Amino acid sequence: MFLTIPTILTWARIAAIPLIVGVYYLGWSDATKNLVATAMFVLFAATDWLDGWLARRLNQTSSFGAFLDPVADKFLICASLLVLLEHGRVDALVALIIIGREIAISALREWMAHIGASRSVAVHMIGKLKTVAQMVAIPFLLYDGHLFGVLDTHLWGTVLVYVAAVLTVWSMIYYLRRAIPEIKARAQ
Repeated sequence: MFLTIPTILTWARIAAIPLIVGVYYLGWSDATKNLVATAMFVLFAATDWLDGWLARRLNQTSSFGAFLDPVADKFLICASLLVLLEHGRVDALVALIIIGREIAISALREWMAHIGASRSVAVHMIGKLKTVAQMVAIPFLLYDGHLFGVLDTHLWGTVLVYVAAVLTVWSMIYYLRRAIPEIKARAQ
């Protein structure tokens, strides 16, 4: 099921990355760049929910789709964090924590699948909360202004990205604590 509607939406999230990054190389005003990048991020991030819903609704779930979906999410998040880092809207340590965790947990999940213990690192509510915090913080930080003349998106985006960083560390510890006994049991 390489080219189902849900998988095409997932591929679209990956294809969006150079578009979001590329906006910042155009000769537009900063406010226009921020607005367009924010709108694109929100649109493509929404496909994460939509592709899963469609896969279940159309009975088009697949192993490939289950693999590609979190990869697309991680690419979108990491690329957006690098854009924000480049523009001084997120601290390097926060970006490193979030990106490093994504790499580490992806590798851990791969290893756990290899040894037949993938259930021990299945997605948990902490990881979902981390993702929600990231998915709200990033567009706020991309926008970097006052929404409706009232909401300071830079301030709230910064608060939420720090919340995401804390949840990132917490979720990594959770997954490692679940995985270590399985790894030890298999190593003996």
